[in-house]
Amino acid sequence: MSDEPTAGLPPAEEPTLAPRPVDPDALREAVIEVLKTCYDPEIPVNIYELGLIYNVNVSDDGVVEVKMTLTSPMCPVAGSLPPEVQSKIRNIAGVTDARVEVVWDPPWDMSKMSEAARLQLNLM
Repeated sequence: MSDEPTAGLPPAEEPTLAPRPVDPDALREAVIEVLKTCYDPEIPVNIYELGLIYNVNVSDDGVVEVKMTLTSPMCPVAGSLPPEVQSKIRNIAGVTDARVEVVWDPPWDMSKMSEAARLQLNLM
């Protein structure tokens, strides 16, 4: 018997796990549900219904990019709310990375609120 590995055959490779395919639409819906758990502490309505979320983009490889705004540049949670949003999104199964960008254009105004938010705040 020979001490050499089997001649002419390539060395055995470690099995690799293929990344699980991501359904961007389903993952986007999961992200929206998580966004509905984030609140501006001064307004008793979640940030999604308030209209603070301008865009949610989910790539085929599970990277989530969110463009959001705040009710004003002087918002007291400007330093804490975007990182909270990012952290909650990163904890969703299937998300490989999350990026949250705060934008100021277009500026937020009450017209961006959902009908449900307006009802909750007695603005209808």
